[in-house]
Amino acid sequence: MLGRILLALALSWAVPSAFAAETGWPNYQEGDFVLKDYAFADGERLPELKLHYRTFGTPKRNARGEIVNGVLLLHETSGPGSNWLMPSLTEELFHAGQPLDPAEYFIIIPDGIGRGGSSKPSDGMRTKFPHYRYHDIVDSEHRLVTEGLHVAHLRLVIGRSMGAMHCWMWAEMYPDLMDGVVALASQPVAMSGRNWIMRRAAAEAIRHDPDWKDGNYETQPTHWIYTAPMTALMTENPVRIQEIAPTREKADAYYRQLVERAAKADANDTLYGIEAAEDYNPEPELDKIRAKVLVINSADDMVNPPDLGTVERGLARVRDAKYVLIPEGDKTHGHFTHRYAAIWKPYLVDFLKTLAPTKAAEAK
Repeated sequence: MLGRILLALALSWAVPSAFAAETGWPNYQEGDFVLKDYAFADGERLPELKLHYRTFGTPKRNARGEIVNGVLLLHETSGPGSNWLMPSLTEELFHAGQPLDPAEYFIIIPDGIGRGGSSKPSDGMRTKFPHYRYHDIVDSEHRLVTEGLHVAHLRLVIGRSMGAMHCWMWAEMYPDLMDGVVALASQPVAMSGRNWIMRRAAAEAIRHDPDWKDGNYETQPTHWIYTAPMTALMTENPVRIQEIAPTREKADAYYRQLVERAAKADANDTLYGIEAAEDYNPEPELDKIRAKVLVINSADDMVNPPDLGTVERGLARVRDAKYVLIPEGDKTHGHFTHRYAAIWKPYLVDFLKTLAPTKAAEAK
């Protein structure tokens, strides 16, 4: 158990592209899609907005040559799209006969604005970079999918954590684009309470770092990283943390590991990523969703605690949705349960069986 946890933590930071190439997935490639003179929702503009992406699998096309069997995978807050390539996900999802078999689907994994190989403050603009929000991430990725990759239809949109929040927005903003939506570890309501306070505390730790210099630092600020581990303590199951750190010495070592991981991040990128969630509130337009929806949360998720009843409240306005709450157990990881597909894959398999025939039936 301990080895599995530590491996997942290590891989969650970055997964080498070579890993994907070695899997033998058909047509694996990485690329960049550039949007010229991109207008953000708040009116700010960027002459060129770059979105990095990964694709693999087997595209099926309609008579117009457009792809109609896409599966869009949206990543979590704490990393880029390559986080979808950690073994705890790939070994359960992307092999022959598995739910997202690349022989059946065209898999799309973008890096959202501000992360991975996509445009972000640390590319050089620092705080002059537009203050993007979740709407901008979703809008730009939609243009990547439809304009850049020429995808006319998505079989599924699947998101984890932040990506799950984006799932709700995709389903509302483009209700006819997909057959199904799978949201892992999210709530279909605006952030508030403990979740937002945790984010606010992380943002203020950066803003009040004496080395931050209003974001115009030459070397990375060094103070905020010592409070950054609190996020990991909030998101992982406390029993799993105890397994990692059963003694004071091991707890200190784990803390140092978390600090070192935070130190590898750019402070402006981190701050922008935290505050990008300020516009998130899908609740008022949930009745616009036409796709089938599967929501999977875990009972030990302290970021999205089931006691709040927010999922049930939101789903009352969605015409075709199912909610699965995974009980806490010896294999769950709190909010991070979304990283372990073996736990939630059976629900995905059952969900796929309920989807009507896709437009891929028209494909050639």
